[in-house]
Amino acid sequence: MAAIDLAKSQTLADAVAPLHVTPLWMVLGRLITDEPDVPEVPYLWSWKALRPWLEEACRLISAQDAERRVLTMTNPAKRYTGAVTHYLNAGLQVIMPGEIAPTHRHVANAIRFIMEGDGAYTVVDGEKTLMRRGDFITTPIWSWHDHGNESDKPMVWLDGLDFPFVHTANAMFKSDYPVGPDGVRRQSVQREDDDSIVRFGQSMRPTEGVPDSSRLYSPVINYRYTTARAALERLRNTDAPHPVEGWKLEYINPVTGGSVLPTIDAFLQLLPAGFRGRSHRHTHGTIYVAVEGRGRTEAGNTIMEWEPNDVFVVPSWTPHRHIATEESVLFSFTDAPIQRPFGIHREELVG
Repeated sequence: MAAIDLAKSQTLADAVAPLHVTPLWMVLGRLITDEPDVPEVPYLWSWKALRPWLEEACRLISAQDAERRVLTMTNPAKRYTGAVTHYLNAGLQVIMPGEIAPTHRHVANAIRFIMEGDGAYTVVDGEKTLMRRGDFITTPIWSWHDHGNESDKPMVWLDGLDFPFVHTANAMFKSDYPVGPDGVRRQSVQREDDDSIVRFGQSMRPTEGVPDSSRLYSPVINYRYTTARAALERLRNTDAPHPVEGWKLEYINPVTGGSVLPTIDAFLQLLPAGFRGRSHRHTHGTIYVAVEGRGRTEAGNTIMEWEPNDVFVVPSWTPHRHIATEESVLFSFTDAPIQRPFGIHREELVG
């Protein structure tokens, strides 16, 4: 086979460029690569560095005026705001005593992981749940939701949404709840507090009114940390730690057994003191919150030293391992559910 004449190929490329056509052989190596070409980089957002700026944000603007008072994280390698992995974003939201973040809904799925405070609430489609540190809360696609703080201290949580994925699909929509007589967009509570936990969070479900199993998101709004942490402790007392993950549990949709949201899955894992995990990699990106303990994650050539409330990201196909200086708990969420239905998800041990 004759070698490609680069000069003539370039002449052809220049000639057809006004027609918005490109010779495939000139760009094939960029489109079909031997391994994923991942632009994102590992990075850690320090809680100690960010927490004072949350206080400054509270002095600057109210939760109602801001719509959502959030410091949005952006991967250093991204050229646009709000993407931490290819398909997920994350940010720290704070709500002060007496405030209400007004009701709205959007196509993007969202999760909340509570990092500071006790007693503020969220309302999702008419169900109210109180939030405590370590609780994991879901807000499915197109669900009305608002947040309020009836406690006497600030409430801070990590928001995680699939904004980047929805924007990639050109499918973003948002809607605001009507303004009430008090001038606030606030939905009414229509069910008993924590109704979804009673109905679906006890390893049981009602015989009537069960959501259609084809619905892609969990009916449970709040997965309590106390319950998940106790389950990890039970595993620690009965099973040997996994060489990669320690003891790890997945939050699931109790109706289907699948991921909590169609685009996001979430986990809680326990690493014993002195744990040195084996290195592995996978095609999904992962965002972590250090909940308890201290340690480090070695991701590629980057070492991320973490302590409670630090947030860090391990991008797609990046070899990484966790090392725990002391007994530690990590919360994480990933975009793997986007890949699995198409058969393109992959993971493997490294070394």
